[in-house]
Amino acid sequence: MKNHEMVTKLIEYLERVRGFVPCYALRKKLGLRNSSNLGEKANDLVVANRQKHNGMSWSDEGSVAFASVASASCNSEINNWVYFHTIKFAIVDDTAA
Repeated sequence: MKNHEMVTKLIEYLERVRGFVPCYALRKKLGLRNSSNLGEKANDLVVANRQKHNGMSWSDEGSVAFASVASASCNSEINNWVYFHTIKFAIVDDTAA
């Protein structure tokens, strides 16, 4: 490693995010997903297709706002958000099907 400054920055970054890095072995043992494929596909269906039409350009803020509204709508939570400023949080057992 020639660039000691970059190595130091990487170590500092890893220390900062340590609590957010999942333990994949534990997740596997608990029967939890180790993949983001459901989230990625949901993003593709809900957001990406809409934002890629006709050379559209979206700001980061506009993209996040659109994704939030589209997701709330797809999850039948748009009325809760608009009228009560709440969204139900539930973990769905997708293995029970």
